[in-house]
Amino acid sequence: MNKLREIECFIAVAELGSFVKAADALGISKAAVSRTVLELEARLGSRLMQRTTRRLSLTEAGTLYLERCKQIVAALEEADDLLLAGASNPSGLLRINAPHTFGVLHLAPLWPMFLERYPGVALDITLSDRIVDIIDEGFDMAIRIARLSDSTLVHRKLASTNLQVCASPAYLEKYGTPAHPHELAQHQAISYSYNVSKDGWQFNGPEGPVSVKMHSRMHVNNGDSCVAAALGGAGITRQPTFMIDQYLRSGQLVPLLSGYTSPELGIYAVYPSRAHLPPKVRAMLDFLSEAFKQVHWND
Repeated sequence: MNKLREIECFIAVAELGSFVKAADALGISKAAVSRTVLELEARLGSRLMQRTTRRLSLTEAGTLYLERCKQIVAALEEADDLLLAGASNPSGLLRINAPHTFGVLHLAPLWPMFLERYPGVALDITLSDRIVDIIDEGFDMAIRIARLSDSTLVHRKLASTNLQVCASPAYLEKYGTPAHPHELAQHQAISYSYNVSKDGWQFNGPEGPVSVKMHSRMHVNNGDSCVAAALGGAGITRQPTFMIDQYLRSGQLVPLLSGYTSPELGIYAVYPSRAHLPPKVRAMLDFLSEAFKQVHWND
């Protein structure tokens, strides 16, 4: 028997003074109410009510039990109210993992706005290009820049970005400008260590998919370092447009292979479960979705 149901029936009968009125209030039959109270008394081994054909009264044990049961119900209602209030007023510590460069360039300016909108939430932001296990490492959510079509993670897409092959004018003047992806194999590459395809760069072009095995002179586990090396003329790199747009516009980096595109990457917020999503996580998801709604890094 559900103990809360027993308590609910007992309180209704005790306060209304009638099994019939209690049954009407609870929306169940009089027999069900009577049976529940009898089973409660049997489980406790104590008579809680004195019943006659004309009136119903509580025993001394029943009076004490009623007082304690009402305290329990009040505590449950308070717990419900606390969580319901949290749904409209999110609170607590929100731990987020995000890629370093994206976090600095595009997330950091948003945090003050979020904190102002949700004063009950505190943020703990970890920037790392490493793919973390958000459950094992205790994160509420993470930002991933990847292709997640086959991922088992629950995720919401925020935006998308292209990968752009580029190099500095000085490098191209010294080593020449590749016109076809296959020509990249003759060049020095600066590669991102966490690239899932390692030194294999894929493209789509007029003749269909093209795959090139790069000869990387330099591997780096941080995109900023790859860009810095390319700016210094160390080689050709392939980086997300959200990271290099400013250098392409200024001419410090030159986009290459205009007739060929790299696979598009999604920018996602990922989190452990869709069920019973904490209000603080839901608030952040909605906030980021709104913030990136008009962003187009793949144009």
